[in-house]
Amino acid sequence: MIKQSSNQSDDLNETPLISGISHAQQAAITRVIARAGQLLQAYNAESRLIEQTTERLGIAFGLDSVEIALTSKAIILTTRFGDNCITTTRTMKAHGIDMGIVCEVQRICILAEKKIYDVQQIKQRLDNLDVPKHNAVVVACFVALSCACFSHLFGGDSIIFICTWFTSFIAMRIRQWLTQLHHNLLTVFFITAFTATFIGSFASALGWGNEPELIMVTSVLQLVPGFPLINAVSDMVKGHVTIGMARWMTATLLTLASALGVVLAVQLAQQGGWL
Repeated sequence: MIKQSSNQSDDLNETPLISGISHAQQAAITRVIARAGQLLQAYNAESRLIEQTTERLGIAFGLDSVEIALTSKAIILTTRFGDNCITTTRTMKAHGIDMGIVCEVQRICILAEKKIYDVQQIKQRLDNLDVPKHNAVVVACFVALSCACFSHLFGGDSIIFICTWFTSFIAMRIRQWLTQLHHNLLTVFFITAFTATFIGSFASALGWGNEPELIMVTSVLQLVPGFPLINAVSDMVKGHVTIGMARWMTATLLTLASALGVVLAVQLAQQGGWL
C-alpha cells in the first residue's frame, strides 16, 4: 500500500508536469487513479472500461503508463514514471449496479484529459460521488409495474395485470427490507422468489384471470440477473476470463437461488391443494 505523506495536500495541489513528477506527486496521482478504478469496479463497470479509464487518467496526469490487474474482490494498480514504479492494492466491496456513478467517473476522466481539473479537484470529485437515494416505495411500484407489463405482453388480462403488480410489489418490498438488513444476496433472491411465487399461486386456486400461472411466472422476472450476465460475457470475450467467470458464477448462483425459491413455493402450493 502507498505510504501517506505528511504534505499530501500540498502534493495534490501541485499541477503534474510531464517533464518531471516527484515521487510524492506520483504517489498522490496513483491514489486518485486507484480510487477511480475502485469505484468503477464496485458499481459493476465492464473490466475493459476500468482498464481504459485508469490508463487515460494516468496519461492525463503525465505518467508513462498505468497497469492494472483485476480480481473479483480487489484491484492491483501500478503506475510508472521514468524509473519509478508505485504499486497499490485496493479491496472492493460491491455496491450494486449504478451506471450513474460509472458515467460520472468517465466525465471526471474527460475533465482531467482536458486539463480542466487538477489532481486535488479530481480527488474531491471522486470522494464526493454518491448514489442518489430514491424512495423505496416508488422504486417498488415501478419494478412491480414492469413485471405487470410483462404479464400483459404474455397475454394476461386486466385481472392478471393487477394481481401481478400486487404480487411483485410485495416481493420487491421484502427484497428491499432484506437488503437493508444486509442479508446474503443468495438468501435475498431465494426468499423473494419464494414469496412472489407463493402469493401468485393463490390466483390459480381462486381462478382469477384468463391465465393465473402468468402471475407466478412474471412476478419473479425482477430477479433475472441480466446485467451481471452481460458483463460476464463481455469480459470473457475481451480477454478478462477470470473476472468474467467470477461474474458468471455469481449470476448463476443468483439464478439458482431464485429457481429454488420458485420450486419450493410450487411444491408447497401443490401440497396445499390449490395448485
